[in-house]
Amino acid sequence: QVQLVESGGGLVQAGGSLRLSCAASGRTISLYATTWFRQAPGKEREFVAGISRGGSTYFTDSVKGRFSISRDIPNNTVWLQMNGLKPEDTAVYYCAAKYGLSAIVFTSPTYDYWGQGTQVTVSS
Repeated sequence: QVQLVESGGGLVQAGGSLRLSCAASGRTISLYATTWFRQAPGKEREFVAGISRGGSTYFTDSVKGRFSISRDIPNNTVWLQMNGLKPEDTAVYYCAAKYGLSAIVFTSPTYDYWGQGTQVTVSS
């Protein structure tokens, strides 16, 4: 098993940046496909970015060129760097992981392990 804890959310003006972290404990994140999802009020949870076991990265179209995802295996942490933030990026951001998954799947029920979420609010 793995436990996930997100941090780094907050309030930022449009155009600003935030860096979210997902700290994993238990097993090494190198064994997991790790993703970021987000959920805005009244909307379904949606895929944002993911990094596969092999290190390949994936992004939803709306964040391409603005967000990046990376991982620090020795420190068991996954990062989501968010630049050029827009009000529509406002949501609770969740880290999620699936053991042994080689490729990223964009649907939330795939993932077994979830963090508690961190709020990101972008003001206009």
